[in-house]
Amino acid sequence: MADTPTPSPEATGPSVRPDGTPPIAGQRPHSFTHHGITIEDPWHWLRDPGYPTVEDADVLAYLTAENKYFEDWMSPHQELTDTVFEEIKARQQPDLSSVPWKRDNWYYQWSYREGSQYRVWQRWPVDGENAREAPSEDAQTILDEPELAKDVEYFRLGSLSVSNSGSLLAYSTDTNGSERFKMVVKNLETGEMLKEGETGQGIDTDLEIEETTGNVVWSADDASFLYTLVDENWRPWQVRRHALGQPVEQDSIVYEESDPGFFVGIALTTSREYILIGAGDHVTSEVRLIPASNSAAAPLLVSPRRTGHEYSVDHQGDRFVIRTNDTHKNARIATSPADDPTERAWEPLVDASDSHYIRDCKAFREFIAVEERIDGLDQVRLIDRAGESVYISFPEPAYAAGMDMNPEFQTDTLRLEYTSMVTPSTVFDYHLDTNGTGQWRETNGLEVRKVQEIPSGYDASEYVTERAVATARDGAQVPMSIVRRRDTPVDGSAPLYLYGYGAYGFAIPPSFSTSRLSLLDRGFIFAIAHIRGGDDLGYHWYEAGKLDRRTNTFNDFVDVARYLVEQGYVAEGRIAIAGGSAGGQLMGAVVNQAPELWGAVAAHVPFVDVLNTILDGTLPLTPIEWPEWGNPLEDSDVFEYIRSYSPYDQLMPRDYPPMLVTAGLNDPRVTYWEPAKYVAKLRAIKTDNNPLLLKTNMGAGHGGRSGRYDRLYEVAEEYAFILASMGLLDQPTAGHLPDQP
Repeated sequence: MADTPTPSPEATGPSVRPDGTPPIAGQRPHSFTHHGITIEDPWHWLRDPGYPTVEDADVLAYLTAENKYFEDWMSPHQELTDTVFEEIKARQQPDLSSVPWKRDNWYYQWSYREGSQYRVWQRWPVDGENAREAPSEDAQTILDEPELAKDVEYFRLGSLSVSNSGSLLAYSTDTNGSERFKMVVKNLETGEMLKEGETGQGIDTDLEIEETTGNVVWSADDASFLYTLVDENWRPWQVRRHALGQPVEQDSIVYEESDPGFFVGIALTTSREYILIGAGDHVTSEVRLIPASNSAAAPLLVSPRRTGHEYSVDHQGDRFVIRTNDTHKNARIATSPADDPTERAWEPLVDASDSHYIRDCKAFREFIAVEERIDGLDQVRLIDRAGESVYISFPEPAYAAGMDMNPEFQTDTLRLEYTSMVTPSTVFDYHLDTNGTGQWRETNGLEVRKVQEIPSGYDASEYVTERAVATARDGAQVPMSIVRRRDTPVDGSAPLYLYGYGAYGFAIPPSFSTSRLSLLDRGFIFAIAHIRGGDDLGYHWYEAGKLDRRTNTFNDFVDVARYLVEQGYVAEGRIAIAGGSAGGQLMGAVVNQAPELWGAVAAHVPFVDVLNTILDGTLPLTPIEWPEWGNPLEDSDVFEYIRSYSPYDQLMPRDYPPMLVTAGLNDPRVTYWEPAKYVAKLRAIKTDNNPLLLKTNMGAGHGGRSGRYDRLYEVAEEYAFILASMGLLDQPTAGHLPDQP
């Protein structure tokens, strides 16, 4: 185990440093003991005891000093940052808009005004053959995000839900990054905000509901809606019903979750006939149903929770459709009669399989659409009323694909989103014809509805992508997706950017990125490591990177990097790596394991203080995380295992590569003090002179800055840091690359 430095008595707070030199966080005695093991943590003071309010003067002084140091270090590279940003920005369509989608008697669309950071939402009536035409000049603006965001540093739209009659709009906003959304309702016929007492209660206060998750589900008659509240620890725990015209304090409790390890959410079935109330952690779920026509009815439990059983429910009019992992971890699909959705009535429709990983399904009136993954490749299967299946064929051998906006229950079109490492994001409509029988007659295939525009130009033929497989140290075959310019040599001379995540069963798709082109056009090779901990190859791939097999994730990433060195893609020390959140934990772990491999590291909002966080049941996410990481409070072996890989705990005196670490002051997922403590400790013990930067967004949360261009500027900062810290400031851009033999 790494020894924790002994705090010096005089080092009690953040020191004042001359310009251009890194700040030093003072050390203050603090220790904790579990299972007979005492651990010193002299940077514990960086956690403001008043969180989520952060007002401690020393904490704010340290974060401010680090931000100043970040700005000082980046200042000589401002021109490079601006150049990269302008490149990325030039690839964005200024007036980007979505493909219109139909819901009832309206077509809806969001769009950006040229130069705007946020979207405007519009609608116009369905008018015969004008289904896919652009909106007319008198299209109705139902929500103007730029107007809502004009006076705030941070803005995020949580949800936007039009009532069944089309006359009311419920929406929610977050203006500080804390993910505590305020919900309001707008009358789309008058443009006025709804009051609490508009039905005669004598209340003239705008209807505002604070501390919500942001989601809302309307009852069928528009007389009420359901929403979810978060508690003081940001845990979604209670579903309430608001009856229009009544004071908010009279809202009734529909469901309340007593287990802090289970989070609650709400949704609507595709048929819109049932409201779904879900509760779950990372491995177990539970669903209740309420008829949308009677939102005051008692919720019906579909299947009681049992550890390890995850299921979801949709409604197809005359039956329920259930995705469940009750017989196999890759899941199966079952159905049940409309009058009995409970588990006792489930009948098999699609059996589970070792090779077919069923990720999601959605029930339309005449067919079921299923998202699967086979051998790591996305598939979309359509199942007709007779149980016959067809798979949609996509145009490339390696890609990412899935269902897009499909709000209509009665439809003969399935909207899909598609991309690959070299193909910009594409929206397809897949047309099918069941001839009114619910069985396949013929299919007309894919219609391209929209291809992502790149105004500055893009030629896919100049780039090449491939899939490779590395053998991990335990024999596992770990895939990776690679993309480069055709004229970039594969002889070890090119720098390489390697990305990974590897947690929560979340796969990183081999998708297109306009930002990435700024690296590829400077001669970088880009690779995604599809490491264990994600579900890239099925549920077993996820399980092989969690709990007592968590270190497989880190080993896979290092072994992929070593494979890339061995195969001549890159030389040791020329690999830039990046990851965020749990991927930031990955960054910290692989830096500790193999610091010599990395030329630069970007760790965004990194979950690096793992042991402290998973020991603290008062933090927002800790109880729900125990099925993912284990519970070190109860199990000494779990305590020691987490301690053995926790990046913060395993820092030791030695050389480290250049590192950029980011944080969000209002982040409820990875609290700001994790990256702050990590950087503070690393500064105190590292033996090199490589740059170590900490940038904290003082008015944002987990996702960084909120505007579309502001987010891209942060990408440009990361790329500039990598180029500068790896000595690649003179790396030529595309069109100026030296000729290759």
